[in-house]
Amino acid sequence: MKLHLATRSTANLFTGYGEDFVTVNERRIERSLVVLPDRLVTDWRPAGFEALNADHIRALAALEPEVILLGTGNRLRFPPPGILRPLTEAGIGVEVMDVPAACRTYNILLSEGRRVAAALLLG
Repeated sequence: MKLHLATRSTANLFTGYGEDFVTVNERRIERSLVVLPDRLVTDWRPAGFEALNADHIRALAALEPEVILLGTGNRLRFPPPGILRPLTEAGIGVEVMDVPAACRTYNILLSEGRRVAAALLLG
């Protein structure tokens, strides 16, 4: 699916996504990443849902977003509650969804001026 920008901005926006990739500001990315309005983290370590652990989530908490959208691949899967505990302890909201939904939701929250992060498990 191709997403279209309504306005020009220097913020990171999802401009498309597919089976095993996303595009951020027209840049195609095919590995797990974290997208924030002002930063791309393309070396986020989990290689997929099964590899996700609390250390990966602690790294997200250190970015201090208001809310994290955790994209669990092409289908919705919920990690065990203990893995997400670092976000709860830090007072950071988290929503778990598939990658396409996370991309769309991120763009909406960004347009509302929210400090949002999309942590996407690709590959």
